[in-house]
Amino acid sequence: MALTSRDVFYKAGEQYFSPDASQLIFQAVPVPEAGKMPDVHYSMYVADVLRDAEGMITGLGEPVLVSAPGSANTCGWFHPTREGEIMFGSTLVPPAVEDGPGQKHVGGKYEWQFPAEMEIVTASLRAFGAAEDRDPAPLFARPDYDAEGSYSPDGRFVLYAHVDKQKSEDLGRADADIYVYDSKTDTHTPLVAQAGYDGGPFFSPDMSWICYRSARFSERNLQLFAAELDYAPDGSIRGIKREVQITNNDHVNWAPYFHPSGRFMVYTTSELGHTNYEVFAIEFDPDKPMEDLWKRRITNAEGFDGLPVFSRDGKTMIWCAPARPARRGRGPAEQPDLGVAV
Repeated sequence: MALTSRDVFYKAGEQYFSPDASQLIFQAVPVPEAGKMPDVHYSMYVADVLRDAEGMITGLGEPVLVSAPGSANTCGWFHPTREGEIMFGSTLVPPAVEDGPGQKHVGGKYEWQFPAEMEIVTASLRAFGAAEDRDPAPLFARPDYDAEGSYSPDGRFVLYAHVDKQKSEDLGRADADIYVYDSKTDTHTPLVAQAGYDGGPFFSPDMSWICYRSARFSERNLQLFAAELDYAPDGSIRGIKREVQITNNDHVNWAPYFHPSGRFMVYTTSELGHTNYEVFAIEFDPDKPMEDLWKRRITNAEGFDGLPVFSRDGKTMIWCAPARPARRGRGPAEQPDLGVAV
């Protein structure tokens, strides 16, 4: 069922549950006033999840804007242990470059925009009743683009993607590396630093592994990887022990996300074409040859279906899909909304 309305949002996506699945955080572009164009940049919202007497999701409550006016925003997340604390990528101010952050299919390859002002920020939902306390603040500050943040299940670590402008210029294309921030020691450790774009990282439920996408082989295709983390005796993360490849094909495979069981992950793929992205599931067994991993198609509809994630109990999957069948050309029917399945 659809959770967002085209009457409220021109497009909405990249949604994540709060730990108790009572709320969602998501990025969206509101419907503009008559005669005006939609915003170039996403804003960040939080909304209550509405349920019936049997606990089934029936919709969303009134969305609350949690990002600063005019800022570009992406990749929201709830803190796993601190109730009401959220994290997302934000420029905090209108970015100098007007082109909004996000994925674009240009000339047969995929490109992202990386505002240099983008930082990982945090905010408290409890503060949104007091205007003087509601502004998000950087969790940390580094030069260039930082986003795609996600917490470890215990809340100590934050995975994120960092784009180094100089490395990107030297490479001739965007170069993003995956880092982990340790909130206990206030340190940043590089985990995946291959040439090309490595991003969209998430922890496995037991915090032993991370999953992510990589464009190291080609700008036109993305592949899924997982890496086993190397922990020091004091519990800090000092790197990775090994990396395993999950997909190897001529498609765009991205947005991997672990099921709470840790036995498989869901992801978005262009396997059926760039006008019909679908959600697939694939087995996670790092000791099994990649070609032997089982794979299942999860969604089956026209247009874009992607960015799937689970509730913590694994009973609900939520993803982005168009409200109406997609059509050729650019138009409202191709813009994503949020959908849910149990």
